[in-house]
Amino acid sequence: MPLQPDRIVVITDDVLAPRMAGPAIRAVHIAEALAAEQLSVELISTARCEYTHPVVPCRYVPWAGLRTAVGDAAVVIFQGFVSYHAPWLMSGEKILVIDLYDPVHLEQLEQLAGRPELEQRATIDHTVRVFNEQMARGDFFLCASELQRALWLGQLAALGRLNLSTYRQDNTLNDLIAVCPFGISDQPPVRTRPAIKGVVPGIAADDRVIIWAGGIYNWFDPLTLIRAVGQVSATHPDIKLFFLGTKHPNPEVTGDEMALAARTVSAELGLTGRHVFFNDGWVDYADRQNYLLDADVGVSTHFTNVETIFSFRTRMLDYLWAGLPMVSTEGDVFGTLIAQEGLGVTVGEGDVDGLAAGLIRTLYDDAFAQASRARVRVVAEHFTWRQALAPLVEFCAAPRRAADLGEDRRRMVRRPVPPSTAIGRRWSRGADLLRQGGPRLVLERARALRRRLRRERAAVAAPESG
Repeated sequence: MPLQPDRIVVITDDVLAPRMAGPAIRAVHIAEALAAEQLSVELISTARCEYTHPVVPCRYVPWAGLRTAVGDAAVVIFQGFVSYHAPWLMSGEKILVIDLYDPVHLEQLEQLAGRPELEQRATIDHTVRVFNEQMARGDFFLCASELQRALWLGQLAALGRLNLSTYRQDNTLNDLIAVCPFGISDQPPVRTRPAIKGVVPGIAADDRVIIWAGGIYNWFDPLTLIRAVGQVSATHPDIKLFFLGTKHPNPEVTGDEMALAARTVSAELGLTGRHVFFNDGWVDYADRQNYLLDADVGVSTHFTNVETIFSFRTRMLDYLWAGLPMVSTEGDVFGTLIAQEGLGVTVGEGDVDGLAAGLIRTLYDDAFAQASRARVRVVAEHFTWRQALAPLVEFCAAPRRAADLGEDRRRMVRRPVPPSTAIGRRWSRGADLLRQGGPRLVLERARALRRRLRRERAAVAAPESG
């Protein structure tokens, strides 16, 4: 089937519905941004689709029907494990844009804690292999921050994608991988109804509300936050912590040990229903602004580990959009941004006292809160979807295959264990040379090896003849 050069398909394996999580939200805005430039784009979910968009066609397609649905599209944009379930994407002629904004293999190091070790190893190995296959084949890659870009450049280099062809095309490698962070709407949020204050039993209209916007995953640390709220409540009884979502809208997402632990600690401290509140389920995406605008502070607390370093907390974008001062654990991209730009307060990992002090400052120091809000509004202007996705829109306006098209991109995806014998190592090296440059390169290297061996033998024999 001939490809239509102007047809683009965006695929997500997450649920498209009124209640959506980050991957689906990002896919929606990617499709929306491309449609705004008059590009022909369709959005497909392989999980479930109960979402309609005024401009972008959206539909559910099961894995068995995906190949036909993608059909003559020249450009396919996807994230996650789409290529594992649709391996034909890896061998076709379509231009593949692969969204790496979520380093899942790093999340899994935390998410799978407590599972049998064999399961942990198998799952992480599988994820890394899927990423390697995608990075060996992809034509253009997206990531969420400069720090993530450094991470993925390292992996691309290990897979042989930082080569003469890609470097000569663009020595900045921006033609290969671009920073396209999560974004926010160009339009400020508008309240359509009260959602927390005076609505949730136990939260009065004049209480001070901290919002946790998003799920409670195993790499987060809600326990320190709950203890800090308990500490502050002794002197400020109007402090209230509201967890916006506790059940992910995608039933395939598991790992709720930390959510259960948060409920347990809150109950043990006698805070549940008095100072700590859990919203069961998930809030509709189009209704979330009402919850955000009923809050006084946005919060995110997490552990210090490799997942934190390379993460890009999408809930922080909601805080920017709503103009909320923030309190966060330091150590990630947004922790650095908060500290540098004066958006709120950052504290060390597990610091209950420091977190309590930060909450008091952002909730009850009106001058500090107002100054933080002013800075949040300024910084938010740099995170609109239009700006965040500009490199992707530019690429899709004139899509192209990667510069190293035709080279054996898969040659380093699954490297064998290095041979243990000299003969085995020479055979492996010969095979590498054959793949890289054909018989001519093998012959040239063999001749060079013979010349070197003759020189070495001559050098050894010279002292004996003297």
